[in-house]
Amino acid sequence: MSALQIVCLDLEGVLVPEIWINVAESAGIPELRLTTRDIADYDELMEYRIALLRKHKINLEDIQKVIAGMGPLPGAGEFLAWLRGRYQVVILSDTFYDFAMPLMAQLGYPTLFCHNLDVSNGWISGYALRQDNSKREAVRGFHRLNFKVIAAGDSYNDTAMLAEADAGILHNPPDNVVAEFPQFPVSRDYGELRRHFEAASGHLG
Repeated sequence: MSALQIVCLDLEGVLVPEIWINVAESAGIPELRLTTRDIADYDELMEYRIALLRKHKINLEDIQKVIAGMGPLPGAGEFLAWLRGRYQVVILSDTFYDFAMPLMAQLGYPTLFCHNLDVSNGWISGYALRQDNSKREAVRGFHRLNFKVIAAGDSYNDTAMLAEADAGILHNPPDNVVAEFPQFPVSRDYGELRRHFEAASGHLG
């Protein structure tokens, strides 16, 4: 294991399915399918989602029931185990602890930095970000501790993290993100992502 390198991974789209897309399909609300792949401004996206939940009377328990039926993406557990055997790994996500913990249990409880929901009588009323652009700021913090950082994500809200890292990789991104950020290598499966990590790790030393 390299004591000087940390891997930072996005959660949704990299290790687990998109939570909001699963909620949208379960509730029959196609508007909830929009993610940071579609709307780059996270505050705009979350306000939109909370308004839809209120309109359709969907509470936190309803969402947690959907999440309880989800699992990691095929091969994600094995890939994460491979990474954790070689690097320190931190999941940097714009999801919420109220959503993510059942999925973390299925992945062996890796370290997760994400946000908190504001919940009133079981209804989602708002959210509290860890801090603005928390993924990028986490990487900056690791740099201040003299770690080299290799990061992977799939979406607009990952690109600041990837740019801040010593090496950044897009994993299964949509075509619009690939087109806008051609500087990042792209992987389409865990085998390819593993090879990108090995190459980046060797380059960083």
